[in-house]
Amino acid sequence: MHCLSPKMVCETKIVAEDHDTIPGAKKDTVIVSSSQMWPSLSGGSAPSPAPPMPPPSAAAGEVAGEEGKKEHVCIREFHPAEQDTVRRIFYDGIMERIPNTAFRGLKQQPFTQLMYVLLALLCFLLTRCLLLTCFVPVFLLAMRYYYSRKVILTYLECALHTDMADIEQYYMKPPGSCFWVAVLDGNVVGIVAARGSEDDNTVELRRMSVDSRYRGKGIAKALGRKVLEFAVLNNYSSVVLGTTAVKVAAHKLYESLGFKHMGVVEHYVLPGMTHSLVEKMFFQLRYHRYRLQLREE
Repeated sequence: MHCLSPKMVCETKIVAEDHDTIPGAKKDTVIVSSSQMWPSLSGGSAPSPAPPMPPPSAAAGEVAGEEGKKEHVCIREFHPAEQDTVRRIFYDGIMERIPNTAFRGLKQQPFTQLMYVLLALLCFLLTRCLLLTCFVPVFLLAMRYYYSRKVILTYLECALHTDMADIEQYYMKPPGSCFWVAVLDGNVVGIVAARGSEDDNTVELRRMSVDSRYRGKGIAKALGRKVLEFAVLNNYSSVVLGTTAVKVAAHKLYESLGFKHMGVVEHYVLPGMTHSLVEKMFFQLRYHRYRLQLREE
């Protein structure tokens, strides 16, 4: 199987712009506290004294826990010993796309909805059987789930055998790229990556995902801010991302980080798609492009 460059946000795929020349020591640059560049995750009306600067490879912060309790989260660089945990978080996040694409994604496909209604009406006109006609929507949704699972599992296999197979080699060693994990109570609970491009001085934010048991605590936003800090400190002109997410919350997250929606690609193609008529009937993706301009060039 030929795998294309895996580009899907975990929660999505995200891209930022690379610098003209990227020194090898970029990831060792001292990181500015995120509270100095973006509003604090916990909010608050009065400014607090600046905390001690964290080590270059880690940034600490607070996220909201149960009953308003603040929990300490650390965003630090990936360690090879965490490969299996990181792959599990990525795998779980992508697997959630199967029902979301099959069922929630249908809301974004009015033409497909109309076609399904017409098929049900045609079935009734030909058979005059109400029971059989009621079975048509069930069959169509089952086919959507089947094709969503088939295509997304193929994409997942491709990703797990390319960049997610060796994170150290793909993200940590090349200059202009990095991979971070979010650690809460000693557990890796979230991931995000940045991969720079010298051609257009952008950096791509990609592979963002948070363990489902730890969502709603602001961890995804903290991971996103880490990539923005990386872009600012390494003189990238912009950060870009692309996502096929259908959840509204994912798009609100990107907008809250300052990204602007740049457009939608209808009928987006993933690695492993066959382009058959049946597949097109039951599987559709919309690819959203976002961009955050950091400076003019």
